[in-house]
Amino acid sequence: MAPIRVHGTPFSTAVGRVLATLYEKELEFELVAVDMKAGEHKKEPFLSINPFGQVPGFEDGDLKLFESRAITKYLAQEYADKGTQFKCGDSKTAAIIGVWMEVEAHQFDPAAAKLTWELAIKPRYGLNTDTAIVEEHEAKLAKVLDVYEIRLAQSKYLGCDCFTLADLHHLPNIQYLLGTQAKKLFDSRPHVSAWVDAITARPAWSKVLALQKQ
Repeated sequence: MAPIRVHGTPFSTAVGRVLATLYEKELEFELVAVDMKAGEHKKEPFLSINPFGQVPGFEDGDLKLFESRAITKYLAQEYADKGTQFKCGDSKTAAIIGVWMEVEAHQFDPAAAKLTWELAIKPRYGLNTDTAIVEEHEAKLAKVLDVYEIRLAQSKYLGCDCFTLADLHHLPNIQYLLGTQAKKLFDSRPHVSAWVDAITARPAWSKVLALQKQ
């Protein structure tokens, strides 16, 4: 049995971040299915891993973690010698990468996650999309992507000229939104569009998408 276990579903954006990182790091792991429709994430034994009852749950030996971005940071540090390095340059570059990781979490994700729910997830469950919410959050995401367009005119990736977690953390929401009307927000900005093409084409992300098709 692989020492690393990820509890959740590959359709979860948070789980997707962790899976992408594991594949980038070329690490063996076991994906433990959590039946969210049955509420398994709100019961033991899952709550012993994440007391907030949200996927993913993560185990590496006797270490138990939750919160996807904390898990990806752990994997990048603990397995620094494996696979993709997720870093470049000096401590100042590392600080800039850290800034863009925060931007993803606090600027990009709130709008993108809301759009993912309204445009990609709700229709799958036969729920009605709230057009007012979509309009509001498309406008919010557009403002964020205007900033990204300026940044990506100066740098191939958000943090530096190398692919890092600052880029990877965007992948799950972007993937969902590319299948919706929100795709236009990425396509209409040439540097953002080129960046999206580059990060979604990574072999590790293709493996995450393959998991969703199983």
